[in-house]
Amino acid sequence: MLKNYPPVLIGVSKFISNFFNPLVSLIIFFIYISSKNYSAAASIQTFVPILLLTVLPIIIWIVWNVRKGNYTNLDVSNRNQRKSLYFFISGCIGVYLIYDYITTASPDVLMIFLMILLLVLQFSNYFIKSSMHTAFNVFVAALFFAESPVLGLLWLVIAILVGITRVILKRHTTKEVITGALIAVLVSFIYLYTNIQFQH
Repeated sequence: MLKNYPPVLIGVSKFISNFFNPLVSLIIFFIYISSKNYSAAASIQTFVPILLLTVLPIIIWIVWNVRKGNYTNLDVSNRNQRKSLYFFISGCIGVYLIYDYITTASPDVLMIFLMILLLVLQFSNYFIKSSMHTAFNVFVAALFFAESPVLGLLWLVIAILVGITRVILKRHTTKEVITGALIAVLVSFIYLYTNIQFQH
């Protein structure tokens, strides 16, 4: 299936694609923002609910469904199989948003936009299998850009590389990668604009 590409290129593509999957990229951002803006205790207090209510349930859900044969692979690259994944992730983020609002009395804007991105990707999945890897990494680039333009541009390069690897690994077509990127650019632009408004 991947015989058109040199083995080294396939190996590098697998490493980039696997390492910079949506969950890992978001965790890297959360670790960065926590170490920059919070004490160790505050970081743990902020990150643990996200870990317990979103990250771990999503990982368990994907692994369980792969083992049951409901998902072909950990990427959930089958368009029809993605439908249940989108609903599950939306539910996890929804539970977190409710918990966070109850405990802090203020909305988590970042997670709200993450939910918006997911819902748009979920809607687009009925028409085209947009690349989640590309979309989430473009969004993470926007998150980094809000903190540091240099880091944001660096992560945008990573997002482009991830998109290329998805095509090389035949997980997505070029059209699907571009669609995922465009969706993320739109949501990211609105997020950055909203973030600027909150700062004024």
